[in-house]
Amino acid sequence: MKVSYHGHSVVQVQTDSHLILIDPFISGNEACDLDAETVTPDFILLTHGHNDHVGDTITIAKRTNAMIIAPNELAEFLRTKGLNVHPMHIGGKQTFEFGTVKFTQAFHGSAYTEDDGSVVYTGMPAGILLTVEGKTIYHAGDTGLFSDLKLIGEMNDIELAFIPIGDNFTMGPEDALIAAKWVNAKKVVPIHYNTFPVIEQDAEAFASQVEPGKGLAMAIGESVSL
Repeated sequence: MKVSYHGHSVVQVQTDSHLILIDPFISGNEACDLDAETVTPDFILLTHGHNDHVGDTITIAKRTNAMIIAPNELAEFLRTKGLNVHPMHIGGKQTFEFGTVKFTQAFHGSAYTEDDGSVVYTGMPAGILLTVEGKTIYHAGDTGLFSDLKLIGEMNDIELAFIPIGDNFTMGPEDALIAAKWVNAKKVVPIHYNTFPVIEQDAEAFASQVEPGKGLAMAIGESVSL
């Protein structure tokens, strides 16, 4: 399995037989190296409904018929767009062709802004525990620091964790360091930073402060094998 980072909160997981794309904010994201017109995921996983996370989901899913796995209200909203969805919710786990998905809580908001400016509430935000080939990846989504991150770390043997560090909209580096300790992943990757001026951060500095050997500031397009 190969896991790659593509700016903001975009993560791609390539297995022997499936391509999984998480929070595909591609168009309008200068940090992203993917092409929304050519990427061909089999599944799209979404943490919440903000436009910088739903991103190009609608365009991609219409072209590829990828299944969208998302918190219930967000999934049902996307179903109204004629898309192939699988609704889930926090605490629920489901097995798919590629492995299992479990949604965790996240402390944030979730709403989608349509092209005409109307705002659609899309339920609860979430984090994602993705287990593929016996290894677990944790994508925290957008969240502030909360103590149940300890429980997530205690209940799961996490290989790779993606944790936001941007501040302003999510936890900043100081809180993210505590989150990294609690989640106790073998590797911790900072996400959700430098896309906009208000969330500019030094990812290398953050990674250097994570428990020795665990911090990994991934370059755009960089991948790791699990």
